[in-house]
Amino acid sequence: MSSRSLARHAPRVGLFGLLGQGNLGNDGSLEAVLAYLRVAHPDAILDFMCGGPEEMTARYGIPAVRLRWHNVAPGRKAGKQAAARIGMEMALGLVIDGFRTASWVRRHDAVIVPGMGVLEATLPLRAWHTPYSMFMLSATGRLFGTKVALVSVGADFIDQRAMRWLVTMAGRLAYYRSYRDALSRDAMRRMGFSAPDDAVYPDLAFYLPTPPGDLAIPGAVGVGVMNYTGGNSDRHQAAEIRAAYVEKMKQFVLWLADKGRPVRLFTTDVHDEPVMHEIVRDLRVRRPELDSSQVLAEPTTSLDELMRKMAVVEVVVASRFHNVLCALKLSKPTLAVGYAAKFGALMSDMGLGEFCQSARTLDVDRLIEQFIVMESRSAELRQRLDERNAVNTQLLDHQFATLSASLFPSGTPARQRRTIGAR
Repeated sequence: MSSRSLARHAPRVGLFGLLGQGNLGNDGSLEAVLAYLRVAHPDAILDFMCGGPEEMTARYGIPAVRLRWHNVAPGRKAGKQAAARIGMEMALGLVIDGFRTASWVRRHDAVIVPGMGVLEATLPLRAWHTPYSMFMLSATGRLFGTKVALVSVGADFIDQRAMRWLVTMAGRLAYYRSYRDALSRDAMRRMGFSAPDDAVYPDLAFYLPTPPGDLAIPGAVGVGVMNYTGGNSDRHQAAEIRAAYVEKMKQFVLWLADKGRPVRLFTTDVHDEPVMHEIVRDLRVRRPELDSSQVLAEPTTSLDELMRKMAVVEVVVASRFHNVLCALKLSKPTLAVGYAAKFGALMSDMGLGEFCQSARTLDVDRLIEQFIVMESRSAELRQRLDERNAVNTQLLDHQFATLSASLFPSGTPARQRRTIGAR
């Protein structure tokens, strides 16, 4: 079914990406796009090609298929025979996934990739994972006349040649592209693809409604942690990197506890929860006399739930990208302990560029100094964040109006954001 027939039927729209796998940031970006589609194009017929199809169908009642065939049975034992069998299955899977993706894409008028860092490799990644999936999506979209839209996506410079080629071709072949920061657009240019008309808009999670918050607990600090093991080039020392990061975060939480500060530990990925609980256990050993309610681990199931829990703290220190973003969206003075350049870009865009550190080279003493300075300027920083958040809302309103004109020229015009949800 071609996009040329949009005027004659309800548009068939696919949503594509690493969704339903426990990464709340990715799922939050999806929520923003679904909110836009429900209001601006309520007749659209939706389905998913994603990492967790069962979760997506159970949550939304929308049909879904699995993103990658060769990921159906992961986690087998190592060994030469097992490795050879897995290698053969992966090679076969690449062929099968090409046909599966083509078959799925051709049934749609448009396919939207809702944000996410789909054009980057800042955490461990192989070329045949997301880069290959993105290339096949854009290539088959171009082949069958399906409009593939990469909406507020993240990118970063990739050294590995095959991965870089797949990512840049995915961008080149897409019908619509926008980036969540100037860093992403510049990274694509550095990798050999430049489209002067491509726009930069805020991360889609800034479009989510801000939940009503209770008054913050005086002195309460939110600490977002992750199972950090470095990047692609750090695989040989991943365990050491993780141990160093976790120990330093333990030291910081211990310092907060010794100062009598209520602490709430957060994360936005299920794979990070063991780190969160490890920090709490370590604190109980080091400070057995500490009241158990002073430091709590707060697992969450959505960005909305995360923001509701963040509402009770006054300031935030966090490592996951969407932990940082949600804190900024709530106008909480925030200190980012990040693992990629995108953290610096986000913090600079929000006017807090000086409050960043690298998770790879985290300095606890400096972190404490930054924290003290940040708290001393909290009123000023909150006002600055309020202003930036208002601008972000306007920019995303503009992006969705542009997206409607591009993908659905005969469809329902986009409405004002206030019809989607109160901020």
